[in-house]
Amino acid sequence: MPRDPARAFSALADAPLTYPEVGATRDTTLPPGYDHADREISLGAGPEVFAGAVDALFDWRMHRRAGLSVLHSGGRAAPGVVVVLRAGLGPVGFTVPCRVVWTVDEPGRCGFAYGTLPGHPERGEESFVVTRTGDGEVRFRIRAFSLPASLIVRAGAPFGRLAQRYVTTRYLRALSEPGRR
Repeated sequence: MPRDPARAFSALADAPLTYPEVGATRDTTLPPGYDHADREISLGAGPEVFAGAVDALFDWRMHRRAGLSVLHSGGRAAPGVVVVLRAGLGPVGFTVPCRVVWTVDEPGRCGFAYGTLPGHPERGEESFVVTRTGDGEVRFRIRAFSLPASLIVRAGAPFGRLAQRYVTTRYLRALSEPGRR
């Protein structure tokens, strides 16, 4: 992130998303031609579990607990909010700029999705949704579609897919461990 985060966020807020299927993680079928991820776990049961998971998701705690640094353009996840995630240490790390493209806030179902911006090593979208079933069980689902954004990333595609699976697992653990919400 540059020395002037406000300027960088402003540029990213106006930048086009790097894929055409904006909002497709809401659909039942993810778009063809991409690598897909779809993982879901049970977090427990009850309104307290649901509220805690939703708060940890929307205030970016889940991402931090997964080991990423998080800079965002403003507060909780909401459409238009830019988030720049950073993975790794020092020069070995990489930045992951995204913008929230949709949210859902319904009784028993809350979440959001963000899409990739220029500078992200992949292009695509990822959604995070917490639901409470009729019997009170709380579930957390992550869905994504992505492709490498450059030739260099394409050359390391097997590593990129492993890295995505690793981060997805870290997100799931970040919300599932007792006391972590």
